[in-house]
Amino acid sequence: MSPHPSAPIGVFDSGVGGLTVVRALMERLPFEDIVYFGDTARVPYGVKSVDTIRHFTGQITQFLLDKQVKMLIIACNTMAAVAVDVVRDMANVPVLDVIEAGARNAVLVSKSNAIGVIGTPTTINSNAYARSIHSLNPGVRVFSQACPLFVPLVEEGWLDHPVTRMTAHEYLRPVFVEQIDTLVLGCTHYPLLKPLLQEVAGPQIALVDSASAMAEQTAQILSERQLANSSRQAPHYHFHVTDIPLRFQTIGERFLGRSLSNVDMVKWN
Repeated sequence: MSPHPSAPIGVFDSGVGGLTVVRALMERLPFEDIVYFGDTARVPYGVKSVDTIRHFTGQITQFLLDKQVKMLIIACNTMAAVAVDVVRDMANVPVLDVIEAGARNAVLVSKSNAIGVIGTPTTINSNAYARSIHSLNPGVRVFSQACPLFVPLVEEGWLDHPVTRMTAHEYLRPVFVEQIDTLVLGCTHYPLLKPLLQEVAGPQIALVDSASAMAEQTAQILSERQLANSSRQAPHYHFHVTDIPLRFQTIGERFLGRSLSNVDMVKWN
């Protein structure tokens, strides 16, 4: 049975980072209901084994499918890198992931076929962006750089701080040497650093924000499959987390750019 257009979009992440994708969806698709799941009790995923990540991903996928979502969006680069097949095997609805969306946009934007990718060590080590980009255009040269300090800097709120700027210069120097014209922000935390990173990169380098790319791809798929919500009522947003740490509200509202309400805590059996 095909999903109903009035059903919500399901978005999930290992923590709060996926809220940048939710924000982009809210802005691009202002009448769509959204259900978000952040596995805040078990974050970070980047240090866990592939088997563990795949198991957690399956649990979350089932939770959202039980909410009768019409689409699933994997907003976590680590999950997308190692467990996208788990989600696709379980789901009877369209499944999108940030890596494919970012790769697709980067290939469209790049004129010189030289693309840089920055992300967490797990995402970069998986080589998932390079594979996805090369599947679309084998002629592209991809230069990847892990930026492990960006996530804690973002969560600290140091979005335009001298330490963050200095860190960005250090991380990006070896990538810029390769004469790239496009830089993929391969982590859902990184869109909050976009103004600073654009200054560091300069106007000649286009930044590809996976959150914005995901929102565009979502709009396209909903339209193609006639799943867009035709109602013009105010949408409902619901957030599910596995733990509510003290800083979740503060960080979450920074990511969303608005107040964070309707947050429920899920306890696994």
